[in-house]
Amino acid sequence: MTGTSSRPKISALAITFNEEDNIKRYVQSLSFADEIIIVDSLSTDKTTEIARELGVKVITKAFLNFSEQRNFALQQASHDWILFFDLDEVVTPELEHEINKVLAADEGVIAYHVKRKFHFMGRHIRFGGWQTDRVVRLFNKNFCSYSGLVHEKLNTNGPVGILKEKVNHYSYKSFDNYNGKLTLYSKLQAESLYNKKKRPNAYHFFFRPFYRFCWQYFYRLGILDGKEGFILAYVHAFSVFKRYLQLWMKYRKIA
Repeated sequence: MTGTSSRPKISALAITFNEEDNIKRYVQSLSFADEIIIVDSLSTDKTTEIARELGVKVITKAFLNFSEQRNFALQQASHDWILFFDLDEVVTPELEHEINKVLAADEGVIAYHVKRKFHFMGRHIRFGGWQTDRVVRLFNKNFCSYSGLVHEKLNTNGPVGILKEKVNHYSYKSFDNYNGKLTLYSKLQAESLYNKKKRPNAYHFFFRPFYRFCWQYFYRLGILDGKEGFILAYVHAFSVFKRYLQLWMKYRKIA
């Protein structure tokens, strides 16, 4: 790939579970990286088989939580600079060019936020909070580590920049799949709250879901995304309800 010889080498990492539909696209969009490694959480489909056929290094490890899995992946990387995209994120040629350019320029930055262009039910979602969605996906592993059980946070020790180009984010495969992801997040969040000895009450069951819906649909203008905006606000609000239901069930010993 032209322009890569002047930049530091890159390790592209990912954590996977049953991603046979996305793994080929992921590998192709990150083919400019100097190595690709996935840490697979005991997939039952052809994720690892396809990955190995494409020349990807595959390491199998049981899933405990997102931060632990990601930090383990960091330990496997041969190079300091890391690309850590999810399997439902697709790097465009324009973003690839910018990544190579900023690394070659050595701007003294230890990590970069990447803006995400969110697609749901075949539609580009422009509002509902996604208009400002960005995550750190490019960073130097010597200055960064993950924390948190779910919606893990990358802790950075140094200056952080923002890339101009966006990554395409295709989180939606089917309604059941998307709802399943939210259910998993709710369960992990409930476990975290349980470990902190937080107890749910009427406020959590009634006000918190209602607030989430209003924040996403009205305050963050999800209403402008039509029926897809309503569906997103509804399922995310319901996932908040499920979080506290799961927590309540843990205290009742029926989880």
